[in-house]
Amino acid sequence: MGGEAAVSTKTAVSAAEVQKFLKGMDYPAGKQDVISQAKKNKAPDDVIDVLNRMQDRQFTSAADLSKALGDVM
Repeated sequence: MGGEAAVSTKTAVSAAEVQKFLKGMDYPAGKQDVISQAKKNKAPDDVIDVLNRMQDRQFTSAADLSKALGDVM
């Protein structure tokens, strides 16, 4: 109770920040396509880590991807 720091998989990165590194993304796109686009846009490691935690599936739009990000953030 009190002064202990909680260990969490949550991140300080926002969905909006992640989307910033997905500029130029064409949908539908798979998880690896999204990660590749983020790397191409020089996303920092914490953004890539968030993307890696997403379910491996097809994303139909930026809004669909943002919803998936909400599940892992």
